[in-house]
Amino acid sequence: MTPPTTRTWARRGRTPVIRVRGRSQRRFSIAALACYKQGEHSRLIYRPKRHVDHKRGGRRSFTWSEYRDLLIAAHRQLDAPIVLVWDNLNVHKDARLRAFIDAQDWITSCFLPAYAPDLNPVEGIWSLMRRSSQANTAFTDPDHLLHALRRGLRQIQYRSNVIDGCLTETGLTLTTSHQKGQ
Repeated sequence: MTPPTTRTWARRGRTPVIRVRGRSQRRFSIAALACYKQGEHSRLIYRPKRHVDHKRGGRRSFTWSEYRDLLIAAHRQLDAPIVLVWDNLNVHKDARLRAFIDAQDWITSCFLPAYAPDLNPVEGIWSLMRRSSQANTAFTDPDHLLHALRRGLRQIQYRSNVIDGCLTETGLTLTTSHQKGQ
């Protein structure tokens, strides 16, 4: 809930100081898919998750089954096969998720090179979020933060040119040929 700062001011000769009370241990995760298909509007499909297990050692990210559910929902929403280009997040390589993907004839998956966030269009979405709907906002509570995140993501969802720009920024392009397992 600590706000990213994009602009601040102070009297000339004084360093600006931003005070934020406390640090919340509450956390959110968002899984997102930037969806591209030639000849159609690009789409953003996402799922936020509020972590409620504050116990030490509790999982503070999406599980393999939540990613599975996101893929199923995306397939239903897109009504088309999916070519999935994952980053190297450990849960993306979970054996149970890999077994699920391998059992589906509508998913083809491959991985980005390690440590290559500049090739992931969704990283561009997160960058836009930090600079727009989250910037210079001191969130009053987790609900305020979640509301701002959803509002910002909805704004991006309705602007396919912004989603296209995130792909363009990676330098990657769409191709029409692919085979399962490659």
